[in-house]
Amino acid sequence: MAILIPASFGRLTVPSRGLRVSASANPRTLRRDSVDWVKETSSFFEEDKRPIMLFDGVCNLCNGGVKFVRDHDQNRSIRFEALQSESGKKLLMRSGRAPDDISSVVLVEKDRSYIKSDAVLKIMKYIDLPFPQLAFFLQFSPLFVRDFLYENVADNRYAMFGRSDSCEI
Repeated sequence: MAILIPASFGRLTVPSRGLRVSASANPRTLRRDSVDWVKETSSFFEEDKRPIMLFDGVCNLCNGGVKFVRDHDQNRSIRFEALQSESGKKLLMRSGRAPDDISSVVLVEKDRSYIKSDAVLKIMKYIDLPFPQLAFFLQFSPLFVRDFLYENVADNRYAMFGRSDSCEI
């Protein structure tokens, strides 16, 4: 039996006595915004169709990730923007996320956005060999496992890798 819970709802808790679902609505994700963020940010894709990788600009791990992607993207198929920038905040809103949410890398394409491990796998598909092939095999790992690993690193990234005072990219 499968239980599908929309992402905008609360956490799934599993107490020792069995399965219990707590689904508390998050008012921030349920409210209707008066701005059409897809239309508001369409200019980002008018002349340049390449996807945009949003990253935490003060995170040393994230800055290292951007440098790694740049070094392995000979075709320059990805653009970069810090999550903390005004453009980054607008693109976050376009992706259905809060403008101050710096918890995940986000890959924004013209018609779709990816977060967490899905964003990492999609980025891997854009860069040079052997990463697209590696992404192909990793996509068969269950999403909850990939995101669990991603979230553990993301939640501890400042403690493990440090942070800088400003965006280096």
